[in-house]
Amino acid sequence: MKDRRNWLKANWDELEAQGSDQQRRVAYPPLEQPGPAATELIELPPVAELQMGTMPLAEAIARRESRRKWSAEPVKLAELAWLLWATQGVRSVPASGAATLRTVPSGGARHTFETYLVVQSVVELEPGLYRYLALSHRLARLRLQADIGEQAGEACLKQRTVSRAAVTFIWSTVPYRAEWRYGVAAHKMIAIDAGHVCQNAYLGCEALGLGCCAIGAYDQGLVDKLIGVDGEDELAIYACAVGRPM
Repeated sequence: MKDRRNWLKANWDELEAQGSDQQRRVAYPPLEQPGPAATELIELPPVAELQMGTMPLAEAIARRESRRKWSAEPVKLAELAWLLWATQGVRSVPASGAATLRTVPSGGARHTFETYLVVQSVVELEPGLYRYLALSHRLARLRLQADIGEQAGEACLKQRTVSRAAVTFIWSTVPYRAEWRYGVAAHKMIAIDAGHVCQNAYLGCEALGLGCCAIGAYDQGLVDKLIGVDGEDELAIYACAVGRPM
């Protein structure tokens, strides 16, 4: 067991010894996975027009907790758009084009995550799988699937919190975005960054009167298959179920 703890350590000495692709002047990786071909792109309400989430921060922090039981009332598209912005919204892209500055911190502004959405009950969206295109603040509809919530619940070890949620966020990571700069030290930073993202989901949900439950227990292969990633160059790393609490 102890030999598996190495990735938790600050391995900067190994990075210095081995170097990184950035130091070797390898071109930086894309900031976002390519949009899937022949899919519907859905414009989300512009961030500047989203007048919500006005609960005082101190109150949102004090109220934050995992909620697991949902009412039948759907999540509004504007609420979903605001949560997407709160968790992965792009504020700016530096002139170099090598990084993004977002609403959450990330080591070296690498932001390795992609956001997939298992949609069951969101106003104006049909049930199915979607991906958030953070650079353009749009959704790509990957496929329509009436039973996708049940499949997601099965993939998350039969958790009803997932199978009955209005929408489940599944974050994947593209490790090379961080490895390019940080080599062997990247993986600890990716895990830390995932926590930043989900905490914003919790606080955002509290501010909107929604519920949120982080999901770390899942079948890796099933979730990777569900969202259509290869499990190597891109793999699921974290999830959270969202709905209107009972």
